[in-house]
Amino acid sequence: QVQLVESGGGLVQPEGSLRLSCAASGSIFSFSAMGWYRQAPGKQRENIAYISTSGTPHYADSVKGRFTISRDNAKNTVYLQMNSLKPEDTAVYYCNRYPAYYRWGQGTQVAVTS
Repeated sequence: QVQLVESGGGLVQPEGSLRLSCAASGSIFSFSAMGWYRQAPGKQRENIAYISTSGTPHYADSVKGRFTISRDNAKNTVYLQMNSLKPEDTAVYYCNRYPAYYRWGQGTQVAVTS
């Protein structure tokens, strides 16, 4: 059973930056596309970025140009660098395989407010 542990969230002012990390257990990490998802209060969880096994990134329009997804297969870890944060980025952020498959982790809370 793959376990996902997200970290790096916090409270930040608009235009600030955060770097999220997701550590995945299991040796199959390097064979899976991985994604970052978020769920804002009262909204459904949505995919905002994913990265292929070869490292090709893909982004939702809402974060394109501001967020960067990357992965380190040797560490079974996927990252999300978030710059120019906006209040509408406030959400709980999760990682999972793309498309989502594993049991969800606890997520990491990101709050963007002045």
